[in-house]
Amino acid sequence: MTFSNVTRRRLIGGLAAGVSAVSVTSSSISSARAQSAQKTFVLIGGAFYGAWCWHRVTERLEKQGHKVYAFTLTGLAERSHLLSKDLNLDTHIADIANLVEWEDLTDICLVAHSYAGCPASGALERIGNRVSSIVWVDAIKPADGQSFRDLVPFPLEEGAISRPAPKALPPTAFSDPKDVAWVLSKVTPQPIGTWLQPVKLSGAREKVAKKTYIRLPKFQLAALDKAAGECKSDNSWTVLENTTSGHSVMIAEPDWLTDVLVKAA
Repeated sequence: MTFSNVTRRRLIGGLAAGVSAVSVTSSSISSARAQSAQKTFVLIGGAFYGAWCWHRVTERLEKQGHKVYAFTLTGLAERSHLLSKDLNLDTHIADIANLVEWEDLTDICLVAHSYAGCPASGALERIGNRVSSIVWVDAIKPADGQSFRDLVPFPLEEGAISRPAPKALPPTAFSDPKDVAWVLSKVTPQPIGTWLQPVKLSGAREKVAKKTYIRLPKFQLAALDKAAGECKSDNSWTVLENTTSGHSVMIAEPDWLTDVLVKAA
């Protein structure tokens, strides 16, 4: 059996088209899978911190194709020029809720570190229907009517509008002296009103489908032990411990935290 040149060209062309179609289909499937695996993270830093504390985690999440919104609460870091006596917890709750609503974000993994557990809990009262998972990273877990100061008592100076930024860190904070120097160069005073105002909660935090609490016991604080204990006794929470990192795991161990966030989202 012989083939003419025309037949050969048609056969080769048909095979090429078929291969191309398979390639396009495979590419489309891969693209669809990648898009379905993409997640949206909203990252909120703790007291004295800004979006800068999330840089290492943000970089890793974005390289994996995820959307990341790490931002600074009013009065801190690059927004420290907005510090005033009028700032309170409601301000920080609005910061979080407004970002989510104005950016039209849905199916969010909301990540709160330390103090941010207070405004994040309050924000969920407004945006709970847009949040599919939460991760509390060594974070405060207030009950209705509690303030940060109720859980972490501290002396109050009359007339003060902020708590001074720390000038030193605990020895367990970081193993790398460069991290210590970097953090101390970035921290800014905390608006005092954000620690004094009680949060109003009606249970939106508990209604979130996926909830993860990360305890970092090298940082000793009774309020965090209490939060972790409450989560351990509640089957709707997953509790993880990292015994090697200090309080700021997003800086000390960004690879570990990134992996946890992707799995917890």
